[in-house]
Amino acid sequence: MRNRIHHSPGEGAPETDGDLENQPNLSMILDLPLEVTVRLGQTKILIRDLLRLDRNSVLELDQNADDPLDIVVNDRVLARGEVVVIEDRLGIRITDIVSRAERVDTLA
Repeated sequence: MRNRIHHSPGEGAPETDGDLENQPNLSMILDLPLEVTVRLGQTKILIRDLLRLDRNSVLELDQNADDPLDIVVNDRVLARGEVVVIEDRLGIRITDIVSRAERVDTLA
């Protein structure tokens, strides 16, 4: 399986799996898969306009082009980031993240 996480060297080095497994109650959930969504923006349209969409239609979103994108897990924003290109794929570089305590609280 292709590694989908690329850690940056230096600042904010990630904890090792061993560190996480030693924390009470976390070792049981470390291997559960989560769906991560990157939210580009949103808009509201009428059903009438939805039915008129065709191949070349453009939907204008509420987000500016230079705004950070939301990284969402279980319908909660956990971080924000910017788009990067990794070889021939898109990725997102995390630029802002909620604290560890806040992330654990949002899983409840």
